[in-house]
Amino acid sequence: MIPKTFKEVIDLGDGREISIETGKLAKQAHGSVVVQSGRCMLLCTVVSNYKASDVDFLPLTVDYREKFAASGRYPGGFFKREARPSDGEILTMRLVDRVLRPLFPKDYHSETQVMIQLMSHDENVMPDAMAGLAASAAIQLSDFPFECAISEVRVGRVDGQLIINPTREQLENSDIDMVIGASEDSVMMVEGEMGEISEEEMVEAIKFAHEAIKVQCAAQIRLAEAVGKKEVREYEVSAEEEELESRIREMAYDKVYAVAKDGSAKHERGAAFSEIKEEVKASFSEEEQEELGDLISKYYSKAEKAAIRDLVLNEGLRLDGRKTDEIRPIWCEVDYLPSTHGSAIFTRGETQALATVTLGTSREANQIDMPSYEGEETFYLHYNFPPFSTGEARPIRGTSRREIGHGNLAQRALKGMIPEDCPYTVRVVSEVLESNGSSSMATVCSGTMALMDAGVQLKKPVSGIAMGLITDTETGKYAILSDILGDEDHLGDMDFKVTGTADGITACQMDIKVKGLSYEILVKALNQAKEGRLHILQKLVDAIPAPKPDVKPHAPKMVTTTIPGEYIGALIGPGGKVIQELQKETKTTIVINEDPVTEEGLVEILGTDQAGIDAVLAKIDSITFKPEVGSVYEVKVIKILDFGAVVEYMDAPGNEILLHVSELAWERTDKVTDVVNLGDVIDVKYFGMDPRTRKEKVSRKALLSKPEGYKERPPRSDRGGRNDRSGGSKRPFKKRD
Repeated sequence: MIPKTFKEVIDLGDGREISIETGKLAKQAHGSVVVQSGRCMLLCTVVSNYKASDVDFLPLTVDYREKFAASGRYPGGFFKREARPSDGEILTMRLVDRVLRPLFPKDYHSETQVMIQLMSHDENVMPDAMAGLAASAAIQLSDFPFECAISEVRVGRVDGQLIINPTREQLENSDIDMVIGASEDSVMMVEGEMGEISEEEMVEAIKFAHEAIKVQCAAQIRLAEAVGKKEVREYEVSAEEEELESRIREMAYDKVYAVAKDGSAKHERGAAFSEIKEEVKASFSEEEQEELGDLISKYYSKAEKAAIRDLVLNEGLRLDGRKTDEIRPIWCEVDYLPSTHGSAIFTRGETQALATVTLGTSREANQIDMPSYEGEETFYLHYNFPPFSTGEARPIRGTSRREIGHGNLAQRALKGMIPEDCPYTVRVVSEVLESNGSSSMATVCSGTMALMDAGVQLKKPVSGIAMGLITDTETGKYAILSDILGDEDHLGDMDFKVTGTADGITACQMDIKVKGLSYEILVKALNQAKEGRLHILQKLVDAIPAPKPDVKPHAPKMVTTTIPGEYIGALIGPGGKVIQELQKETKTTIVINEDPVTEEGLVEILGTDQAGIDAVLAKIDSITFKPEVGSVYEVKVIKILDFGAVVEYMDAPGNEILLHVSELAWERTDKVTDVVNLGDVIDVKYFGMDPRTRKEKVSRKALLSKPEGYKERPPRSDRGGRNDRSGGSKRPFKKRD
């Protein structure tokens, strides 16, 4: 029996559609949908346990996977099945998680899993732009306690025209690539990269995306109503005691306010807050602490948060004593590590990042192999966040999703400033050594300086800043915070990171936790961020005013050249013998890539010794040397034969040709050594291919004057021969019987 299905169609306005269908697949999940655009199909399922987990947070897992079968391909590697998620898949998980998580109740603690799978791929559709829509649509069909429908879209801009969910081809020509997540009434998440756009242009793109999201949210609601909206499940709600909350606030608020106003350093401040908390707990008996322990901690945290927020709103002061628009002290240093190709330290307050740069050939490019995209990155950035950076000791279990996300943001901030003609593959690694507020923006700053120190000719330096927002909906007060601390990140209503040059924004990441944030406040926040960015940018320029004119002496120098495709095999040699010996002799790395269009070979030569690079170039010139007919060349005699001399072109060592004995001189030459000897350097004229011998011909005598009275010898056919019937010797004809 064919199951009954329900479907909603969203018109994107340019002939493209997105459909949301349910009822056919994965019916045992608590909610499931198939979202389709063109031939791209995403299956999303959601399940949440009815029994709460024994934790004080929402154990939500968002999982996004792309199946290789979706694009008719096999997984790479030895084991032919999908394994750990790629960086691209993890970045999509983060985009969806950041929008969904705040919409679950704070006291909902049931294990919840959102699984999104790419089941069919369309090269003209980027699936990550529909993942948020699929997740929300599936949740709308469930009985989860979820606040409202949301969706996500990508925005591009080609030739000044904004586009919703552009194709990958359109995105290559776009100066905006942003993913926006929102509900019908509030923007909640923004992440992307831009080509030095203004703050006003960024807000315009967000507004454009929000209008499209409203349409997608309405479609989800219609689908849920058509299916039959389920009643929200009942779950165990955390106990609330207003009297207890009031008592703890009265004990803690003023003390926290005083400590916060004192402007002490992170560890001293943290110790003071811990002491206040212990005093609050000590005011309760052991029995009360055992019974109300979780509530005591919860209400103390609320009182602490309220006191710090009120200090900012009432007095314009922050935890470390700064004003709302004040940037922490900054110091920078470049060329700190003697053996790296480039290095820099950026320290802002209690946040410090040490960046290194490594230069390599195209062989070191980062290969991307996903069902939805295959390619490579010749510029990439890795971000490491060790536990000691926050004074903690905890196990290290591989690269975290946070590290991947922060590294990707910094990479997007910088990559547009790498010149198109940069011959190197460039890897930047940021080691976060201290962290108290936006280590990702410290990574952008240290990365900029390290690239300049390495001699990478950045188009413009890039800086970044993390901003915060505190609002009071009752009074209408709000405060925009520049260069936020780690504590301010948690207690604020918005945190966003903006990077850019002096001329515009290159990347951003924004999470908005308050409903209905006005675009007016958003524009003010972005403009305040610009002031902070420019202040930080000046500190970077003070440390290193411009990229170093050349790479360091110990760093590899890169030279690229092209050779005709017919010579690639000769340069490689049988079994790679020629290129391997050449690399060993010259202490260089040689990489050859064939252009599929022109079929030319692009040769990259990487080495620290210029003499070695020059030797490789000379060898390439020798291999690809092609003399021109009629030209005169200097050659060296390298071998004497009975019938001539083997000579080598002086301009192309290794290129040999036979100088026949008959071309040595106009006079008859009985012995080759009567005219030339081993090691002699002479001039010869090149005649190209001799049609008679079908070999290349050079001549010495062609450059000499004919002797007086010299007579040309007649051609062989004129001199007679055994086959010449007009004269000369003939073989008697004998008739066969």
